[in-house]
Amino acid sequence: MNNYMYILECSDGSLYTGWTNDLAKRVKAHNIGQGAKYTKSRRPVRLCYWEAFGTKQEAMRREAQVKRLTRAEKMKLITNGNEDSRKG
Repeated sequence: MNNYMYILECSDGSLYTGWTNDLAKRVKAHNIGQGAKYTKSRRPVRLCYWEAFGTKQEAMRREAQVKRLTRAEKMKLITNGNEDSRKG
């Protein structure tokens, strides 16, 4: 089973970073108001970037790294991506 670190773009233009083991289900949950408290009032959200990992721990570690990035650094990640892991 894959685990994912993902970045969502909210309707107000802000970015949300999280992790999950079911990407489609998690994005759907965010969009119906059952995801994170942060995204509940910022719907709809759009998946704009994700990376897949073999373990939950790796995905959570990467989520923590990305959350520490500045908005500009996150936008660069989204725009340029990593050719080995960028999917969105």
